[in-house]
Amino acid sequence: MTAPICPYCGSTAKLIDSAEIYGGRSFGPAWACANYPTCDAYVGCHGRSTTPLGRLANYELRQWKKNAHAAFDRLWKTHALQRSEAYAWLAEQLQLTPDQCHIGMFDVDICKRVVELSREHLKLRSEK
Repeated sequence: MTAPICPYCGSTAKLIDSAEIYGGRSFGPAWACANYPTCDAYVGCHGRSTTPLGRLANYELRQWKKNAHAAFDRLWKTHALQRSEAYAWLAEQLQLTPDQCHIGMFDVDICKRVVELSREHLKLRSEK
């Protein structure tokens, strides 16, 4: 796997143990900006692999990804839609293919849009 490039400072990311990020508790490997913690961009990896869960994210983007998941996950966790239906709906709303529709890959603006769309969808469903 080629090391990701930090979208904030342009440095090449380095593979580290996530314990460096999470205060001693390891959740497996993570990619962090070579300038971490001065540049606070990082992303965890799938399981114990070196495959990133998404794109390198700074504090602001990590917060918006959490917000997006919290809003979007309510669509399928409250049984408004099946999980696969929810992702298909979101991909259509964002004009993405299903393969492109991963919150881990979104930027701040798209995460904000996910929050807005998800809230609107739940509101419309509750009004019926």
